[in-house]
Amino acid sequence: FLCRWPSLLKYYSHTDGVSWLEEYKARHNAGLEAQRIVASFSKRFFSEHVPCDGFSDIETLGCPSHFFEDELMCILNMEGRKGLTWKYYAKKILYFLRQQNILKNLKEYLQRPTDRQSFLEGAVLIDQYCNPLSDICLKSVQAQVDDITDKVRKVLRTKNPRHPSLASKAGEVPIPEVELQRQVLDAMNCVLYEQLKYKGNELDYYNSLNSYIHQVLIRRTGIPISLSVLYLTIARQLGVKLEPVNFPSHFLLRWCQGKEGSTDIFDYTYIDAFGKGKQLTVKECEYLIGHHVTEEFYGVVTSKEVLQRMVGNLLNLGKRESTDQSYQLLRDSLDLYLAMYPDNVQHLMLQARLYFHLGIWPEKVLDILQHIQALDPSQHGAVGYLVQHTLEHIERRKEEVGPEVKHRSDEKHKEVCFSIGLIMKHKRYGYNCVIYGWDPACMMGHEWIRNMNVHSLPHGPHQPFYNVLVEDGSCRYAAQENLEYNSEPREIPHPDIGRYFSEFTGTHYLANTELEIRYPEDLELTRATVQKIYSSGKE
Repeated sequence: FLCRWPSLLKYYSHTDGVSWLEEYKARHNAGLEAQRIVASFSKRFFSEHVPCDGFSDIETLGCPSHFFEDELMCILNMEGRKGLTWKYYAKKILYFLRQQNILKNLKEYLQRPTDRQSFLEGAVLIDQYCNPLSDICLKSVQAQVDDITDKVRKVLRTKNPRHPSLASKAGEVPIPEVELQRQVLDAMNCVLYEQLKYKGNELDYYNSLNSYIHQVLIRRTGIPISLSVLYLTIARQLGVKLEPVNFPSHFLLRWCQGKEGSTDIFDYTYIDAFGKGKQLTVKECEYLIGHHVTEEFYGVVTSKEVLQRMVGNLLNLGKRESTDQSYQLLRDSLDLYLAMYPDNVQHLMLQARLYFHLGIWPEKVLDILQHIQALDPSQHGAVGYLVQHTLEHIERRKEEVGPEVKHRSDEKHKEVCFSIGLIMKHKRYGYNCVIYGWDPACMMGHEWIRNMNVHSLPHGPHQPFYNVLVEDGSCRYAAQENLEYNSEPREIPHPDIGRYFSEFTGTHYLANTELEIRYPEDLELTRATVQKIYSSGKE
């Protein structure tokens, strides 16, 4: 068992008394079940996004979930360029399973008393949800933070060998003397910003990696709120109780100089973790953002409010990301926000509009709209519009009759020169891409044709057009006269490559079963074309 599946050892606290034959059988059967489900997904969901209820048979698994996940990881880690379709759907299933589990952990976290809600744990949960396929765990992140804390203690020891934070149980009891607290913060600034070179990421501020705590630790850079969570956690482990401040435009921490719990904003020094731990007065805080703010913005906030701001940052980044056509970051951050505030009408409406725009999960769109109507009847205009068009979408989907099959031998297809799976290059824009569909003429509407200036092409819209997956992750519709064979074919790193292709041969992609059904005569043509192009090139 352990030779074949060594990654599962972590699930056994002890190996005595375990019936390994039964464990082996259970893992083997879970593997067969995972393979069966993965294999079924391509046939069931090739023509549409995996629907909300598409994962229902996974949620009712009769086998241990960690066995099922382990088999999915085995599929994803298969070597070589084969099994692309299996990897594509295994990734989707694993993404779903892990996010469901993380969402459950987040809800449990939010139900705890506030004094048991660690800021670091909250940041890790957000990180995990947005990166469910990455190996991120609280234990690992905490170990890295502990390592930094130990470095701070070493610096403190050289300055003050009797400092209370050096005691074995330091951190459990806050240090009362302000001067001793100051020594801790000075040592922290020395380690974080001078020795380890942490800094605010001013050059690439709007990179989502700045918001993920495990990336902050790897890259040693972040935005004000992520660096503040790290700074606050280390300070508290050393007996200095810093508090988070939801300051507009620039998240800060505050350090009490007066009576503990004081409501006077002038009893606090404010710390800018983004600005190398600089300590600020109230007036300097206003200089930092360039305008005056009322006293309420200097108040302490809860862990839930800190998470809300972190998720809000990701939401804004998700709206900005134009290259990600799946809007995955926006979808993930909306899920997180609504897990914390399930009745927020503004974000519910955004989620409904997003799913409607993407043409996915129409049944879920109707559920969201019904919830919005119950919460706020004044939204009936927008709700009614979306309900009408969503119902039309559902009806159109019911009327769809099987896949359209395109035969090369049809007279109307005689001008189509290229075939499915060929690696091409765009003559004008230079991007590399792979063909996954074609039409004998442009099938887009008049507005698209006008906006794309298709009529300026020598052959205009009356020439074959190709659906292509581009190396930058986008999907495009290119005219035949703008494409040419790629003299140096290479893999196209597109997230949807496995939806259409099962293997990369080194010169071209092989269509999977579902794509081959739609273009039954392309496979042989692609092979013949590749042999002709690349063998003559070698000669």
